[in-house]
Amino acid sequence: MPLRAKLLSQQAPRAHMSTKAAVELFKPIEGDEPEDVLFNTLYGLRTIELNRPKKLNALNGSMIRKISPRLLEWSKSDMANVIVMKGAGEKAFCAGGDVAALAQWNKEGKGGQKRSTDYFAFEYMLDHLIATYNKPYIAFMDGITMGGGVGLSMHAPFRIATERTVFAMPETTIGFFPDVGGSFFLPRMAGSTGTYLALTSERLTGANVFYSGVATHYLHSTSLPSLESRLAELRFRDDGTMHERCSLINRTIEEYCTGLPYDEPMLLAGEMRKAIDRCFSHDSMDDILFALSSEEGATKQWAEETIHTLHQRSPTAVHVALRQMRLGRNWTITQTFQREYQMAAKFMGSHDFTEGVTARLIEKRVPKWQPETLEDIIQDDNIAEPFFTINEKLPELQLLTKVDFDNTPYADFGLPSEKAVHNKISEGLLTKKQIIKHFVNESRHKQGVQEVVQEILARNTTVGPDGVATWVYE
Repeated sequence: MPLRAKLLSQQAPRAHMSTKAAVELFKPIEGDEPEDVLFNTLYGLRTIELNRPKKLNALNGSMIRKISPRLLEWSKSDMANVIVMKGAGEKAFCAGGDVAALAQWNKEGKGGQKRSTDYFAFEYMLDHLIATYNKPYIAFMDGITMGGGVGLSMHAPFRIATERTVFAMPETTIGFFPDVGGSFFLPRMAGSTGTYLALTSERLTGANVFYSGVATHYLHSTSLPSLESRLAELRFRDDGTMHERCSLINRTIEEYCTGLPYDEPMLLAGEMRKAIDRCFSHDSMDDILFALSSEEGATKQWAEETIHTLHQRSPTAVHVALRQMRLGRNWTITQTFQREYQMAAKFMGSHDFTEGVTARLIEKRVPKWQPETLEDIIQDDNIAEPFFTINEKLPELQLLTKVDFDNTPYADFGLPSEKAVHNKISEGLLTKKQIIKHFVNESRHKQGVQEVVQEILARNTTVGPDGVATWVYE
């Protein structure tokens, strides 16, 4: 079983901002849409529905100003048992933040850049609140889930993917860095897959969002309404811990799993996964590009396509994202949002973000990056470092809870990690069949466990004459 996260704050998971203060901080402003977020109550269930389907439920300040105080209110209510976050329509959960508005503000100069920075402050406060929330929170990642939508889902104990899910952190395509807590969860993904997704903005779809560990469960979209109704009926013991409540929810979600698609093989697996780890484990872009160019055989075409992809991204953003992946794996969840707030402020005053958003999303043309190509950045020129320098003049981000942790507290509700499989093998004298059986039984026959553990064993182990599996170190 995965190790539980170490809670770095000894205080109970509670808000340290009163509801009244939060209402004042997040009070509506002129231009806020009245129904861009819908709230509903059914017994102990509280639902938040992002309601901008024509905009693919893109997150904006108006929505954040409604969601944050409501979550704080529910956190103190004995009547609220479970929170569900979902998106209206069939296309998207939340396709990202409304970055076009930010780019327009940035063109106004310092005042507009401050306005953009303030938006990220509110967004990161909400994301941190979700990450440290004191009640079970479930994200229905049904449809496009990118950028800001990842912040609303990735920090949840339960993240449900469907056949319609499309996941990506596409920030390097617009001259930005993978934010909304990407510094925390991407480096903690298996091997170098998080770095690969961060630098390339590669998409995962359907069951592969689940196989990769981004989602904790996979359901068919038609099952979500029934699950929602069932969640409303759940009753918890008054003295039940958060983990006990989540365990009940985990078992409930599993009741609605109807199988994984037979025609959707694991993407980040086998030889491709080995190549990702070989190439994206390096600490410099020069070394990553050289490793990609050295790939042969079955992964050669993938490597060539990846090199092409990287050259389409903002060179500055790619370098920053790589540095972010190396530093972020040592940041706590609180440090993550404090540091990302500093980074976002710097990007609002940089060229590539405004140019990338304007070119890609508004004018539909190829961006003109500065520097223009990855080759224009020599290895000795540490272009990323200024983005990680603390600006003492920028006020510290005012987070809504005092809770902090250094690893995801509820990782055991997802699929087994490679570390967990490795640790089991280290106990010695176990066959592959015995190892798989152990994880299947430990998870109460959770969907996907057998397939994922089989892939980990196939890629990382050899079998001796006695049938015992041995981990291969490369």
